[in-house]
Amino acid sequence: MMKIWNRLELLLIGVLGAAALTVGTAQVIGRYVNKNFAFINGEEVVVYLTVWAVFLASSQLVRTDGHVRPDVVLRLLPPQGQRWVEAFNCCVAILFCGGLAYCGFQVSDVARSLDERSITGLEFPMWIYYSAILTGAVLMLLRYVIKLYLLVFRFDPATMVIAVHDH
Repeated sequence: MMKIWNRLELLLIGVLGAAALTVGTAQVIGRYVNKNFAFINGEEVVVYLTVWAVFLASSQLVRTDGHVRPDVVLRLLPPQGQRWVEAFNCCVAILFCGGLAYCGFQVSDVARSLDERSITGLEFPMWIYYSAILTGAVLMLLRYVIKLYLLVFRFDPATMVIAVHDH
């Protein structure tokens, strides 16, 4: 199940990123080479696609331990200490993601109920754009809950020690 979730997220991030790159490239070509390639709201579409890709990628950052966490402190602690610092970090992140999801829901729900649209000629429904906040927050929250569960109930000091990552 987790492999499917990971692959689906990565696929969506890739598709959104590739679409943003394609639209952006068409805009540049249209601006400087051939006006037939550009369309008037290209920059707006690039922003929408990029924001969605970034919020989806936030879930992957949780999976790969790429979000904010006390790495320096963790490396100084024994495995059991790492376990409880990470568990505390997960609890704080769960609270933050819950608040972010709530705010994202409120914003997108108000935009939907008011039928808010972008001010450009595209008139894109803004609730779809704002829903990226809700979606990213819920995906991160789920990953933090899974991580917390593993730390509390399935902890194995031999395999769950915080490793030094080569960047």
